[in-house]
Amino acid sequence: MMSLRPILRYRSLLIGAAILCVFIIVSIFTIITIPYEEAARLWRAGEQTWLENPRNAVPSWVNLFSPIKLPETIVLDTESNSLNVIKISAPAGENIKIIRVEMRFDYEYDTPPSEINLFFKSTYNSSPPQLTISWIRPDGVQFDLKKMTISRDDKFYISADTELNAALNRIIEDKLGAKPPYSISTTSVLFGVINESILTSESVETLKGGYRLLIEGLLFEPTADFDAKLVVYGKVYGWAGTDHLRRDIGIALLWGTPIALLFGVSAAVSIALIQMSIGAVSAWFRGAVDTFMQRITEIFLVLPFLPVLIMISTLYEINIWTILLVVILLSSFGPGVKNYRALFMQLRESPYVEAARAYGAGDFRILILHLIPRVLPTMIPSIVLSAAEFVFLEAALAILGIGDPIAPTWGKVIQDAFYNGALFKGQYYWVLIPSALLASTSISFALIGFTLDKIFNPKLKEI
Repeated sequence: MMSLRPILRYRSLLIGAAILCVFIIVSIFTIITIPYEEAARLWRAGEQTWLENPRNAVPSWVNLFSPIKLPETIVLDTESNSLNVIKISAPAGENIKIIRVEMRFDYEYDTPPSEINLFFKSTYNSSPPQLTISWIRPDGVQFDLKKMTISRDDKFYISADTELNAALNRIIEDKLGAKPPYSISTTSVLFGVINESILTSESVETLKGGYRLLIEGLLFEPTADFDAKLVVYGKVYGWAGTDHLRRDIGIALLWGTPIALLFGVSAAVSIALIQMSIGAVSAWFRGAVDTFMQRITEIFLVLPFLPVLIMISTLYEINIWTILLVVILLSSFGPGVKNYRALFMQLRESPYVEAARAYGAGDFRILILHLIPRVLPTMIPSIVLSAAEFVFLEAALAILGIGDPIAPTWGKVIQDAFYNGALFKGQYYWVLIPSALLASTSISFALIGFTLDKIFNPKLKEI
């Protein structure tokens, strides 16, 4: 039995194996905790599914290194049992009642939130509730945000309301006696210190402390009711951030791990075994069999790999497994066939092959029991190294728009970031995290592959 001590002295192998083990553990965790169907549904779902997530938020760990504490998302809901939400109903007539809602929260961040939205659910027969919404800051300043009649499923985009923004800017102009040179955002007015600094877009001093949102509803039916949800969107979210559709990028990064490993390892092992088998049969039987297989190999060598994949993805609806099958079929008669053929041509003249023939062993018995076992050790390093190539291939196909449109993968994340100008907008996390995962995967396979090459090929010297 081969001792592991000589193998373990290679630090590069240990480092590569450690990185790969982390990816394997993440893959197992992802498969167990997040079913693929659920992950695909969430990734394909529209923005309505992610309404409580901030848009284009950086990862939460950015706050650990930033001198400015970026806000996290705050959600207050009358349907929850939170102590920060008070809902009181009182009769105001025979068929009229008043519902008062007060939502309180502390804001201790250094910048205003990215957005503020209100979502309503109401029940009534014919007369919808009428609401008056007010905002009270820690300094006691109160802003009347809006009077509105809500439907059964309604919303009030506070930070995107143009009429409210214009009214708030007029209030700022009256208080400071100066007209702002630009339209101050609603979040800056509601959360900023109202002084001369608010007139400059470069610096908005945040007013920290306790905020309150007041909703007074007038209902015209005894059984009528409404619930409200306040979402104060932050600028950080999760460990991977969010994208332009508010989706949690972490879902795609987690599920991209098992997909990348499975795609890379499956393609590398399948193609290597197929090419070795074709090379062995071609070298052993020679003659017409050899000529036929070599001509097919030469045809596949001149076929343009990427245009064929683009054509197939255009003509047919493909998924990640169809792409894997096509990649294996197009690569089966690759350059490796000729390399393995040359190797088997040398081995077939070995003395132990002549001895096997003398004992009456058949062709396939000699191939399977005598020739292929001697080639397998030299295949292992190339399989490990080529796995990284196929991981990058899957990501590259997704970036080019040829990948699975449903599967959440690393390449899909990079493609979305590219088409939405992530680097131009300074959203580097959107590109760097999946790119770092791809690079780490490549490094792990490279470290393992090169070390195994030294072990199985003793003639290679240490560099």
